Amino acid sequence: MSRQALVNARMVAEDGLRDGLALVIEDGRIAALLPSVDLPRDAERRDLGGGVLLPGFIDTQVNGGGGVLLNDAPTVDTIARIGAAHRRFGTTGFLPTLISDDLAAVERALGAMAAARAAGVPGVLGLHIEGPFISPHRAGIHDPRYFRSLDEAAVALLVRDWGGRVMLTLAPERNDPALVRRLAGAGVILSAGHTDATHAEMAAGFAHGITGVTHLFNAMSPLGSRTPGAVGAALESGAWCGLIVDGVHVDPAVLRLALRCHAPDRFMLVTDAMPPVGADADGFVLQGKAIRARDGACFDETGRLAGADLDMAAALRNAVAMLGLDLPAASRMASGAPAAFLGLAHETGRIAPGLRADLVLLDDALMVRESWIGGRSLGDA
Repeated sequence: MSRQALVNARMVAEDGLRDGLALVIEDGRIAALLPSVDLPRDAERRDLGGGVLLPGFIDTQVNGGGGVLLNDAPTVDTIARIGAAHRRFGTTGFLPTLISDDLAAVERALGAMAAARAAGVPGVLGLHIEGPFISPHRAGIHDPRYFRSLDEAAVALLVRDWGGRVMLTLAPERNDPALVRRLAGAGVILSAGHTDATHAEMAAGFAHGITGVTHLFNAMSPLGSRTPGAVGAALESGAWCGLIVDGVHVDPAVLRLALRCHAPDRFMLVTDAMPPVGADADGFVLQGKAIRARDGACFDETGRLAGADLDMAAALRNAVAMLGLDLPAASRMASGAPAAFLGLAHETGRIAPGLRADLVLLDDALMVRESWIGGRSLGDA
């Protein structure tokens, strides 16, 4: 790949929003950040028209998009369609997410993720398996028919070398701590979610290797005056916490309070996206249930939440507008924090020399104009 310099943009660099810098891309990586005036005259320049250049968004919870749902067909084509739909909204790295299903479906999804990465499908970082090792008391839209506890067969499947990150959402109180420790020791990224855990059970889960919390506040035991629950334990911990910032899943006032109670670099924006993202249709079927998108969220016929009609660019805008964050802080939640959670901070998630050139260009209204994965723009992909 040729050496290219991106110029005439404000950049969210590691020290904040910067003007007057040139970003040099070589062999798919950020080769240098330097003042534009110091760029050699013979450098191949790409004028970004005064836009805002951010690290590309990383979404760890993407159930669907582009009209398709991973559970319906866990294949390379489905993953590619989901990735293409979210790429339009600045997502340059993502975990396709399988909602609670049987182990055969989990194996198919893991195999599809591995095959998608081998085939070079842009942006696929691994797979998020959300359930089935979760609590029936906090099922949400998940189908309780599939719920189970970890056993040797499940552990053997999850710890195989799948060639990408494997993230598992589980309820700590429902699973053998020894098996949880084995998964963590084998490199599976564990997140507590859909859990009715007490504060003590949740704290024990963190001690056993759980490092994340799936969609904080949603589908978990709440914070009470005498029962701090999963939410209290999460806010007290050092875990990375996913937030669905759509104004529906969690009231923005609650999220603003959470931001005051926990390390700011440990919050991640997630979409929990469903098929309507990047598609014309607003309805779909999830494991036999009719689901409809409305006001940025998805609901079944009883009004129960069933994921979101949310993309990462909209989540970023909401974080600025609803939570009062400045752009660098919102960008960290959309890129740097999820990269760190996945153990990929040395590869992506920031604008810094040596990292992969995964980038998104926004206009002044924070709408996506262009994106790059490994230095390749969407137009070149």
